[in-house]
Amino acid sequence: MFLKIISLSLATIFLTNPSVAETFEVQMLNKGETGAMVFEPSFLKVAVGDTVTFVPSSKGHNAVTIKGMFPENSEKFKSKIGKPFSVILTDEGLYGIKCAPHYAIGMVALIQVGTAINLDEVLTVKHKGKATARFEALFEKVS
Repeated sequence: MFLKIISLSLATIFLTNPSVAETFEVQMLNKGETGAMVFEPSFLKVAVGDTVTFVPSSKGHNAVTIKGMFPENSEKFKSKIGKPFSVILTDEGLYGIKCAPHYAIGMVALIQVGTAINLDEVLTVKHKGKATARFEALFEKVS
């Protein structure tokens, strides 16, 4: 019982204290270790309250949520092309991200925040071009 109370207390501290939240950086690249026109890393598993910063390491990229691929209660986002962008992820679930100019050639990423509670909905979204195959590989990483 004592350990359960400590665990719940620690969980409350981590979820309500922004000083313990982590920041993750995602590079937006013309050419990366995993290919051309990529987010690196292209898959992240983070906790509720963590921040993800998208860094345009190459010109001409942005980060945009894909319709139908983010938790129901969360806000969609769209960064400006060529500008760094940070978002605090406050809702549990999967977030599908695209670079608007390079979506059809497969520049996509998937972020899992906590549990993938919206997996069924996210899997029904249709994609353009190479984005389909890249998402198939990313879905294999969801746990």
